[in-house]
Amino acid sequence: QARLAESGGGSVQAGGSLRLSCAASGDIVSTRCIGWFRQALGKEREGVASIYRGLNNIYYADSVKGRFTISQDNARNTVYLQMVNLKPEDTATYYCAADPCYVPSAFGGSWYRPSSFRSWGQGTQVTVSS
Repeated sequence: QARLAESGGGSVQAGGSLRLSCAASGDIVSTRCIGWFRQALGKEREGVASIYRGLNNIYYADSVKGRFTISQDNARNTVYLQMVNLKPEDTATYYCAADPCYVPSAFGGSWYRPSSFRSWGQGTQVTVSS
């Protein structure tokens, strides 16, 4: 099972930027897929962006397309979420998650589901003020 540690959260004004990092440890299979999720107060956890690392297949939620970018640094075993033009509605605790993704063809239809991921980080808070 993977161990994940998020960092990079903080408080910014609307229109600002942040870069979240997800440092992964464990065997490479367990982190074949990495997803970023967020959970706002009183709301369900939602998928923001995910990557199937070996194929660099990337998926985004419609609400963040054009503003968020997921990328990976294999040498550091780290996946990033660059967020620009942040909005107050982006305020949430952000989590990264990992999964072995034994069925790559299914990931495209399940990347946004929390149940698709086996390992989770502790979360990092992002607050965007208007």
